Amino acid sequence: MQPQRYLQNAECPIPGEACMWPSAQLMYWARQSFLTLLLFVVAVGWLAAGAFGLTEQLLNQVKVHYGEPAMDRLLQWQSLVQHNKDLDVSEKLEVVNRFFNQSRFVSDIEHWKREDYWATPVEFLSTNGGDCEDFSIAKYFTLKEMGVPVERMRITYVKAVELNQAHMVLTYYSSPDAEPLVLDNLIDGIWPASQRDDLVPVYSFNGDGLWLSKERGQGRRVGGSERIALWRDLGIRLNNENKLK
Repeated sequence: MQPQRYLQNAECPIPGEACMWPSAQLMYWARQSFLTLLLFVVAVGWLAAGAFGLTEQLLNQVKVHYGEPAMDRLLQWQSLVQHNKDLDVSEKLEVVNRFFNQSRFVSDIEHWKREDYWATPVEFLSTNGGDCEDFSIAKYFTLKEMGVPVERMRITYVKAVELNQAHMVLTYYSSPDAEPLVLDNLIDGIWPASQRDDLVPVYSFNGDGLWLSKERGQGRRVGGSERIALWRDLGIRLNNENKLK
């Protein structure tokens, strides 16, 4: 195996930081993509507004374009959120992780004809598939809507050691100093990070900030999550959709 070349500061997608990550893998997911899907222009306004609900117009559009099973998946999702808000946090994590892990893994190239695209939860469920970013984003926003505080969750980029490639998971911290639990589309179990030796953390983020993960734990805060181009893209689309709702 050829030795990996690691990125210097000038190549890192997080401005002013050194990302210790193989360059070919990092540049794959660091490229910006900006894709507007008219079908979903109204679909996820509830995410930005903080109110869950799927309109009849949206459900009919999804049914026409993707069939009745796609519409049923959205209704199941809506029911999951509405009927499980009173569970304790550990149960919410289990329910949400299990629900989304039923979906199929599909690469962005195959699914969206783009090298990297972060789908909204509605796009993910309507098409019944996505890559690791889409699983993690859908779990994050769903748990947020179910009352899990944003500051306790991080969308975390890791290296999947056995696969030798970049990967994304959702992590949950019961307190700022706690060891995080890992929600992963690769496995159905939710395990503490110390029991996931197959994952090496690189950086993590949520709606409040961005952290470099030099070692297991919270890591070093390096600014806001708006520094990540694809997260900004997702936020712009969510806000635009909310205005048109």
